[in-house]
Amino acid sequence: MSSTESKPLGEVCEVLDRHRKPITKSDRVPGPYPYYGASGVLDHVADYIFDEALVLVGEDGAKWGAGERSAFAIDGKTWVNNHAHVLRPCRDQLLDDWLIHSLNATDLTPFVSGITVPKLNQRRLKEIPIGLPPLTEQRRIVAILNRAAKIERLRVQAAERMGEFVPALFERMFGDPIENPKGWAVAKLADVGTLDRGRSRHRPRNAPELYGGPYPFVQTGDVAASGGAIRRASQRYSELGLKQSKMWPAGTLCITIAANIGETGILAFDACFPDSVVGFVPKKDRATVEYVQGALDSMQARLEERAPMAAQRNINLRILRALPVALPPIEMQRRFSGLVRQAQGTAETVGGATGSVSMVTQALMRSLLGNPREC
Repeated sequence: MSSTESKPLGEVCEVLDRHRKPITKSDRVPGPYPYYGASGVLDHVADYIFDEALVLVGEDGAKWGAGERSAFAIDGKTWVNNHAHVLRPCRDQLLDDWLIHSLNATDLTPFVSGITVPKLNQRRLKEIPIGLPPLTEQRRIVAILNRAAKIERLRVQAAERMGEFVPALFERMFGDPIENPKGWAVAKLADVGTLDRGRSRHRPRNAPELYGGPYPFVQTGDVAASGGAIRRASQRYSELGLKQSKMWPAGTLCITIAANIGETGILAFDACFPDSVVGFVPKKDRATVEYVQGALDSMQARLEERAPMAAQRNINLRILRALPVALPPIEMQRRFSGLVRQAQGTAETVGGATGSVSMVTQALMRSLLGNPREC
């Protein structure tokens, strides 16, 4: 950031961690004051330790990738536990919202230590560079980013409506895919398209040299939070990351087989993903990707039932490949896909953006001020 001054966070914020205090759940007395942890409100209690506008940043138990909600504002009478750093910006140099947007648009994982329990400790927190354009410029850019956040909220609401519309449309057109009341032909999923697990061969998987490049790396949480269409990736691979993985094309159906079993999302861009996600590409004369997604979504609960009991429930390729799928005529499937795409287009128009606010924020930060990590 050659044209904009930057300083380490510790020089432009007072860190108030010494005042925070955890309360075990059994010791919390219910009350009106929000009790904050690393990612937001955990409870409401009868007392408070802060009474002002402040910024919280997750210390542990948070997500620190670019576009994540690593930092957020609090105001008024509040209590904060020891899993979130408490910051009071030097407001003659730094707006609260500017700090929040800057931190959330930056990949903070290089500042995080620990493998078993990742943690953004106070020393490393204070080293994070914060760009400091004039306050008037901060206000101008914050106003743009806040409008982007409003657009995203509208988009999320539209996506929720889509989450109700698509299953209802599927059931109306095809019926229950397992009971198959309309007597469609049935085939194994492996005969309808190709399935394979994602790849993430390098160990440890969180090695810093794997990340920071241009290649989207979609994880199970991204699929689960996608609303059916994956338009963001929580991480990006470097050249080394790509070399030990595999790039899947846009239009691939991603299916989670661990943690959130049977969640699905269709890639809106080429991306890599780990072996906890299976990629499915349909044969064009047998099925459409939207139809197969609808069928799998209808069968998700039954997929979870097939997961063997273990330390972590999961399903495997053998189960998925052998999964019987009802196959209506391809023309009918294509009509369904067309209606789904039309509805998605309408939802995106209502939302005003095809990408998430994290993408908008990062793009604006790069175009207006450059990459914060280069400060």
